[in-house]
Amino acid sequence: MKRYKFLSAALVAMTLVTTQLPVYAQTADGTTASTASAKRAKHVKAKEHKETAEAMQLRELKESLKVQQEQIDALRAQVAAKSSDVTTAQQTAADAQTQAAAAAASAAQAQAAAAATSTQVDAVSSSVTDLKTTTAGLADTVVTGQKKIEDEINEPAKLHYKGVTITPVAFMAFEGVWRDRSVNSGLNTPFNSIPFPGSNQGHVSELNFSGRQSRLGGLFEGNARSYKLSGYFEADFLSGGTTSNSNQSNSYTLRQRQIWGKAETASGFAVTGGQMWSLVTETGKGTDARTEKLPATIDPQYMVGFSWTRQPGIRLQQRFGDYKTGAFTLAVSAENAQITSFTASSGTSGAVPSNYYFAGTGTNGGLYNNTTTYANNVAPDFFVKGAFDMPRVHAELGGIARFMRDYYYPILTTTISSTVSYTYSPTSVVSNTATAGGAYGSIRVSPSPFFDVAVQAMGGTGVGRYGSSQLADATLKPSGALEPIRNYHGLFSLETHPAPKLDVFAYYGGEYAQRTVYTVHPTTGTGSALIGYGTPNLVDTGCYVLPANPGSSTGGSPSNPANCLSPTRYIQEGMIGFTYRVVNSPKYGKLQYSATYQLVQRNLWSGIGNATTPTGPRAQDSMIHVSMRYYIP
Repeated sequence: MKRYKFLSAALVAMTLVTTQLPVYAQTADGTTASTASAKRAKHVKAKEHKETAEAMQLRELKESLKVQQEQIDALRAQVAAKSSDVTTAQQTAADAQTQAAAAAASAAQAQAAAAATSTQVDAVSSSVTDLKTTTAGLADTVVTGQKKIEDEINEPAKLHYKGVTITPVAFMAFEGVWRDRSVNSGLNTPFNSIPFPGSNQGHVSELNFSGRQSRLGGLFEGNARSYKLSGYFEADFLSGGTTSNSNQSNSYTLRQRQIWGKAETASGFAVTGGQMWSLVTETGKGTDARTEKLPATIDPQYMVGFSWTRQPGIRLQQRFGDYKTGAFTLAVSAENAQITSFTASSGTSGAVPSNYYFAGTGTNGGLYNNTTTYANNVAPDFFVKGAFDMPRVHAELGGIARFMRDYYYPILTTTISSTVSYTYSPTSVVSNTATAGGAYGSIRVSPSPFFDVAVQAMGGTGVGRYGSSQLADATLKPSGALEPIRNYHGLFSLETHPAPKLDVFAYYGGEYAQRTVYTVHPTTGTGSALIGYGTPNLVDTGCYVLPANPGSSTGGSPSNPANCLSPTRYIQEGMIGFTYRVVNSPKYGKLQYSATYQLVQRNLWSGIGNATTPTGPRAQDSMIHVSMRYYIP
């Protein structure tokens, strides 16, 4: 502003000066304005000689003022322009200050934003790092998941049908057996038919190959909300049809081993129904089906002393606790009954009455085998078992109740002389039900991953059917009523795992049937006779006598020879063996080789004529089983 005031004052001063001083404004040709005026005045004087000197001076003064006025107007215009520029500059300065303040505010905001951005950048950088890590992990997961999906498609461990998963179960086997004394049997050993020296088969060995134990099966599983559903079946070819033989095609029939269904809740309650291993069979986890602990034998009849059957039934069980930390399972079952190996004999002719019946031959129309007898059951066999599981121990204890029914015609008279004869009521029949049963249990300990030790036992009346030797369940009273026989079974197991691919095992088992004898008293005459199981008056003189020429190329029967009549008292067996897995792959399956050596000894009750064996006749048989199996994965 001071500048502009100075310019205004200068302008006024110049005005005053111009009114007093001659004008020296420069013209366009470079001369001053005063010089130009003088020239014009001389020119005028030249033209107008009549002008006076005062007139000329006045004119020159006017012209000089005019020039000065033009100069003043130009200066004023410049001052006005300068004033406008100053106003514009002031406004511009004000605007600049406003913009500067705004810029400062923006700078502050930018600085704050930059700080926030820096924090965000750090966060983003950290997030990016985490994202990279996550992405890398995700990539690995995707690759793994993709491989798993491809494996599920190309190499599924299970098949899927709707909501059900299906796991195939199968192995293919080549197996063989050599026996020192023939029992005319395949892989399966009828322990209660070990031949005596008095039998032709007691002097000849046998060698048989077989693929019949090859197995087919499957496990079906589905989750139906509150229930886990499962079904299982397995079958092999250890069945002989009426046309089966080993002549050329070796065509043996498929047989049912197991086929059952199961429903289980999350609380541990389960119902299982169908054909399965009996509840008497030792299990490895609670009382669950498919966890049975079987001897590691090749022989399909397993081991003497091993308690088992496979039969139709229904099982209810409840588990308390967890298998990993400790669990108790309680189970009950009702299973199909059968009376097996019934034996009633006497050393006196005719002493065994013929007034009873408890079974009949099967009929084809009823889809039973017409060469086998079936008991007329009054009730199923009932089982109860409690199993206790710890990480290295499994123990179980149970009981069985059986009901053996027969019908008989009452005996009216009994006459004894050299023989026994009876007369029976022709008009009445008596129904008799004998109660039988017993207890069973086992304990299995795994102190280290390298071996397991187990003991199992069973004892009671009428439980011979549940032992591998199939000793007699029952005999006969003099009235014709069934009487259960007391039986005991026991098995010791030692199973070692010295290497991941190798198992070495040893077993010892025995089964006993108690002598059960009754005296027959006559209604007329004198004397007495014995009847029952293992009567001491049975003739055993032929147990060790070499038989005469049989007169036939077929040799004879492996059962007791003539005059070797006492039934079995005790059967015992020792076994050693190994299994070596050449390949054991979850992808390709398992290829294993096995071999076992067994020594079986069969002891009879003592009878007449066995002075050389005071404890009863004895027979034994050595046998070797071999196996090669391929299990599908």
